[in-house]
Amino acid sequence: MPDKTDLPEALAALMPQLAGVAFSLTGNRDQAQDLCQDVLLKLWARRQQGHQIDNLRAYAMAALRNQYRQWLRDQTHETELNEADEPTTPDVFGAMLVQDLQAAIAALPDTQARLMRLVASGETSPRALARITGWPLGTVMSRLARARVRLRVKIGIGAKAPMAELL
Repeated sequence: MPDKTDLPEALAALMPQLAGVAFSLTGNRDQAQDLCQDVLLKLWARRQQGHQIDNLRAYAMAALRNQYRQWLRDQTHETELNEADEPTTPDVFGAMLVQDLQAAIAALPDTQARLMRLVASGETSPRALARITGWPLGTVMSRLARARVRLRVKIGIGAKAPMAELL
């Protein structure tokens, strides 16, 4: 990492790249800017505390992803609190979609169904899935890809639609 005198220039040079990644994560320019500023402040504070960072770009990108994940967790807790105060009506169509998805997953070959059930339960890291199943990472990746293609066809979701629409 640059010494303390070169740090402002190094961070300024990194800002456009951070902003682009932040925007791709959030989809909102204001949120992306807030996210970038939080990351830059953390990097600055870390350097002022005397910590050495060997690869500023890689460290900044990891910090950005972690900051975004924290923001998502905070948003989820905030939403849960707000939703608890309001009465809700049953989501019949959502329940039907979940049933259709569960049926489509059950129709997959056993290995693909096992992976998709793990994904549906919240485990999305291919490395963690490989560790859980004992399969090589490449095997997990290819089975996930094939399962997603089959589910897209079965549920009727286009190839360009985000996978979030499946789960």
